[in-house]
Parts: sequence; structure tokens; C-alpha cells
Amino acid sequence: MAELLFPTNRTESTETRNWRWKSYFALPLWATGSKIKFISGDWREIHLRLSLNRRTRNIVGTIFGGSIYSSVDPIYMLMWMKILGKDYIVWDKAASIRFLIPGKGNLNAQFLIDEEEIQLVKKMFTEQGEFDREYVVQFKNEDKKVVAEIRKTIYFANKEFYKKKRSKN
Repeated sequence: MAELLFPTNRTESTETRNWRWKSYFALPLWATGSKIKFISGDWREIHLRLSLNRRTRNIVGTIFGGSIYSSVDPIYMLMWMKILGKDYIVWDKAASIRFLIPGKGNLNAQFLIDEEEIQLVKKMFTEQGEFDREYVVQFKNEDKKVVAEIRKTIYFANKEFYKKKRSKN
């Protein structure tokens, strides 16, 4: 059963529950020391936990910054791929991370994409064909203090637009 790390009125679907379960065995995610705890049935919300343990501990006894970043790396891209479907290209393009306080214990992150953002992205496809969007996710500790803030730049393109662009090069 999903473990809600943040309040939500969304629920998992059979597809997202199975995807979450399979993610526990995905080597890249496993290697970060993180676990996806919840995926909403519409792919608009994901909860992720990163725990301090032998795999994630750095030399000073806090969570390794590489684990913090790499655990969030694919999440927004995956959400958008599932929301938009196969007619669009979605890639991670850039990222930055800002560490605010040392990470100890369990760190939790909530990824959200609301209806307004989905409509804006769809509108931008008709106007531009390709574009970048920036999303911010925060890891919070058990006291709800922000430990790290990660900014992700996601590249979007309509597949037809992208094919024409590539054929010109």
C-alpha cells in the first residue's frame, strides 16, 4: 500500500501502484537510496523518500548530495512523459541544486504538476513546437525544514516539430 508522505486527495491506480512497486527494483533508483512511496493515478503527483543509511551516508554522517540530486533526476521527466503520451519528446535538460542544511534521517519530496501547468504546456506546443520549463522540488526533513532545493529544466517538443528540426541539420 502507498505511504503518503504529504496530504493529498489523489489515489494510486493499478498501473501506478505496479509502476511504484517495480521502481523498487530499478537499479538507478535503488542506487540513489530513495524510494517512490506514492504515484497518483493521473501521474500528477509523486512522493519520494530518501533515508540516511549506509548507502547514502557521506564522510560527515549526513546524506550524500549526489544521492539527493540523483533521486529526483528522472521524476519530472517521467511524469510529463506519462501525462503527455507518445506524441511528444520530454527530456531533462539542466539542473541545479542548493543545499540549505545537512540532511539527516528521512528526507521527503513531493512532485506536483497541476492542471493549469498542463494546459499552459499544451498551449506552448501549438505556439512554439519546442520549449523549456523549469520545475522546483524541495527535500524536507522530518521537522518539515527544507534541506535542499533542486531546479530541473525540462525540454519539451512536439515529435513532428522535432523530426523536421532534425532533418534540417
